[in-house]
Amino acid sequence: MHPITHAQARPDHPAIIMSGSGETMTYGEMDDYANRFAQLLRARGLKAGDHFGVLMENNIHYLPIVWGSQRAGTMMVPVSTRLTAPEICYILNDAGVKLLVTTAKFDDRMDDMRASCSDMEFLIVGSGDEEDFEAALNAQPAEPIADQAPGQYMLYSSGTTGSPKGVRPAPPDSDDILAPNPLVGLAVMGAGMPADGSMVYLSPAPLYHAAPLGWCTTAQRLGGTVVVMEHFDPQHALETIEKYRITDSQWVPTHFVRMLKLEPHEREGYDLSSHQRALHAAAPCPVPIKREMIEWWGPIINEYYAGSEGIGMTLIKAEDWLTHPGSVGRAIYGKLHVCDGDGNEVPAGQDGLLFFENDLIPTYHNDPEKTAEAMHPKGWMTLGDIGHLDEDGFLYLTDRKSHMIISGGVNIYPQEIENLLVTHDKVMDAAVIGAPCPDFGEKVVAVVQPIDMSEAGEGLEAELREFLAPSLAKIKMPKLFDFRPELPREANGKLYKRELRDEYQRMAEEETEQA
Repeated sequence: MHPITHAQARPDHPAIIMSGSGETMTYGEMDDYANRFAQLLRARGLKAGDHFGVLMENNIHYLPIVWGSQRAGTMMVPVSTRLTAPEICYILNDAGVKLLVTTAKFDDRMDDMRASCSDMEFLIVGSGDEEDFEAALNAQPAEPIADQAPGQYMLYSSGTTGSPKGVRPAPPDSDDILAPNPLVGLAVMGAGMPADGSMVYLSPAPLYHAAPLGWCTTAQRLGGTVVVMEHFDPQHALETIEKYRITDSQWVPTHFVRMLKLEPHEREGYDLSSHQRALHAAAPCPVPIKREMIEWWGPIINEYYAGSEGIGMTLIKAEDWLTHPGSVGRAIYGKLHVCDGDGNEVPAGQDGLLFFENDLIPTYHNDPEKTAEAMHPKGWMTLGDIGHLDEDGFLYLTDRKSHMIISGGVNIYPQEIENLLVTHDKVMDAAVIGAPCPDFGEKVVAVVQPIDMSEAGEGLEAELREFLAPSLAKIKMPKLFDFRPELPREANGKLYKRELRDEYQRMAEEETEQA
């Protein structure tokens, strides 16, 4: 199963549709594009194993570039469009990128990138000059290169707890570009995705993230049509499901919250009957949110837990979730271990650091120390999450180890408080962090995005405290509520808590200096 075989069997079948513009690329066209891009990489001096970067918004070019790299044996480095110029340059230099493919959308950061990455070549979609990407691509032949090899991509962490690190995957098992992909088996056997080419898959998130890249390319390995949203909008997502008769999709809990917060008349009246499977991940979904989604969409919502490192995966279908609410499922790839601070496995029901045992273990690029920190003495690897297994082997996530707040010697997990806050009718989003406190070491701070910013203030704070009180121990109750019109959240649902923590750290230091 590979786009090459689908291009031969069904060249006119749509491979990609952009949901907003309707721009479409068939499998035959994508095959030609991928071959031309592999030729372009060779023409620019990139051989198998070399690194190139992609800094682009969601567009028609993204996935064909992935498939071209897959034939050229190169390491593609997707870069977040949210980043500032210094953050982008850090990644490009750290990865040793030789060529960057980008668009005119990033002209405001181009001068800084050119200055910082003087040895790097640029190709720009729509530039119209000697760096024009499409002109360079169209100048190449559409025949396969002579030395085809399977490429990979190196994803950088979102930098939520420090400088981003590149996740360097383990080398591919085979030199055959048509070799089976493990995610295809997980998609078909685990998630139940069809392998007959009938899938119409909706991708509402940025393509530079692990899940969109992984699931979109898997859908295309299975011969399906991928419908890409240029950017997420809750009502447009529903319109897209109806318009393109979407059968499969992948979401994050933030998407669910945004759709559920629509007015009833805004989310009712769409024909969602074609929708058969909806995957979600990136963060644990608050139980009331997921229960409401299942009531709305039916038992089609399946959840998984995994990471960019690709060391393991759990999966839970809606039927099992209803009897194990809050769980992210049983392990279907890699063997799961829950360990205490000394590396000893703990019994069911006890929280610990989660490790996956797998034959394929990645490394963190240019950071052997971080790689070592993630490893168990037995060769297992952790994504940094804390959780526990129940007696049936279902996993429950507690929080990220790095997000834990220690207040007065008590461990507090922000996720529990956040999950409660976002269920309040007047809350659109929430982040809970630990801020410096002279008395307790850290204090709990809730940074809240109200649905209506005009309601922010003492009245809403009192309402939220009353709402939380029955469910939270006193030590967990936020000492401060900070209302903001928007939180620093990635489009894939990842929250940049580091930015908030750093802000409160600076405020504490300034107060100390003024005292």
